[in-house]
This record gives sequence, structure tokens and C-alpha cells, in this order.
Amino acid sequence: MARSSTENMIALTSSDREEFVVNEKVARECATIRNMMEDDCVIINFPLPNVTSKTLSKVIEYCQKHVAEAEKIAAETAEEGSSSARAAPKANKDLEDWDKAFVNVDVYTLFDLILAANYLNVSGLLDLTIRTAANLIKGKSPEQIRKTFHIQNDLSLEEENKIRNQNPWAFDESE
Repeated sequence: MARSSTENMIALTSSDREEFVVNEKVARECATIRNMMEDDCVIINFPLPNVTSKTLSKVIEYCQKHVAEAEKIAAETAEEGSSSARAAPKANKDLEDWDKAFVNVDVYTLFDLILAANYLNVSGLLDLTIRTAANLIKGKSPEQIRKTFHIQNDLSLEEENKIRNQNPWAFDESE
């Protein structure tokens, strides 16, 4: 990517050594990177050993969308006579719809996004992914949760019955 005089580009390197060059505003959406930039830890390239290229590309996509939407709203607000007061709720609804589609991924990708959002400290993405995971288990039995998240039941039938008897409230499916 070519650098313009008004925007700084930052390189992010994934755990599998793929380099992504992004606008500094996009990189600053990640508090971990923003803090390193402010502390002058790394100037040109930020190695991210805990994030694969597949996941990093998704995180960057999320950050780019949210930066673009924030800039769009700011530009609309700055215009004189703008009807941005009416446009803001529509923009928020559009972004919510985009976010919902963005996290419509398999559970493995969802968990990778949760880990990356936590590591990079992208609070909006972390909230979104955790809320999505919570919605996947809401109202489901332990067996359904295991199936959803591909979790093997490592308890024997006796151990499981003992837990059910000790904690009947946790298995009450009437709610």
C-alpha cells in the first residue's frame, strides 16, 4: 500500500508470519497495539504471536468497518445542516446488522476471535463475540451445549447423576 502524507501505515505480523499493513487508525482500535505505540515499544512492525493470519484478517476487517463507520458519522455531523441526528440511528442499525453477520461463523472461528479480541484488547469485538457465544448456549441443556461446541462428555454416568442430584437447580429445564 502506498503511504499518503496524512496517514501512517502500520504492519501487523501474525503468528504464521503473514504481514498485514493497515492504517494507524485501524491498528489503534486494538488497545494492545495502541499502548505499544504510545510506549514506543515497536515503531514499524507489531508481531502478534498469539493470532493466526486467518483470525487477524477477521479482526482487521472488524476494526476497518468500525473505523469507517465512525469517520462517516463524524463527517456527517460536521456538515452544516446535516440530518445526521436522523441518520445516526440508521447507521447504528446498519452496523449492528453488519456485526451480526460478521459473527455468523463456525464455533472454532468464533473462539479464535474471542481469544484474539481479548489478546488485542478490542473491547467492541470481545463484547460482540462473547455475547454471540452466550446466545449459542442460552436455554440449552448440557448435552446440547456439548454438541454445539463439540465437547466430549468426560463424566461417567454415575458422576453425572451425582452432580445432577447435588445441583438440581442447574438442570431444571422448566425455565
